Amino acid sequence: MDDGLKGVPPTTLADLLGREQVMDIGIRPLWDAPRVAGPAYTVRCPPGDNLMLHAAVYRAEPGSVIVVESGDVDHALAGGNVCAVAQRRGIAAFVVDGVIRDLGEVREARFPVFSRGVIPIPGTKNALGELGAPARVGGVLVHPGDIVVADEEGVVVVPAARREETLRAARTKLAAEAEESLDAWEENHRARIEKALRDRGFTG
Repeated sequence: MDDGLKGVPPTTLADLLGREQVMDIGIRPLWDAPRVAGPAYTVRCPPGDNLMLHAAVYRAEPGSVIVVESGDVDHALAGGNVCAVAQRRGIAAFVVDGVIRDLGEVREARFPVFSRGVIPIPGTKNALGELGAPARVGGVLVHPGDIVVADEEGVVVVPAARREETLRAARTKLAAEAEESLDAWEENHRARIEKALRDRGFTG
């Protein structure tokens, strides 16, 4: 778990890092999970098969976010027992470009899962994929060790090499925002909006 970046909302990180580091809107929390942050343990599963995700559960370090490229929404990558074992082994969350099953069990256990949804049909365990290779999830290329920050606002990937600079910039931004009253924010906001309108010839 990355305790530093866990304190930073994805909205702040998105402002700093830009669209290319933000997963698409299909990767959503499956229940009202708390914010999670941790280093990515990357997995690539062939469509319809979940063997490599299940293998990753026993190989990822505690605090890791298991991030899975699958490209399949017809077969579940994991179910209640797999999520329970991952939770017991200290995995912080699953972020999967695919679907899971047994949502009721996962929600009851309070294991954070961010995915494209649920389906009751399980995948097979016949095909080798890859562990520890770059994985494209929600449109973002995730490298092993990148920091994944996820909550109800979405999922942002902080490149490992930019962790410290991003954390510093985020703390500075959050501190400045905390000191600004709503009245001051509104005044500055209105001035910016009116200037933008004038610059574009709007006279209404």
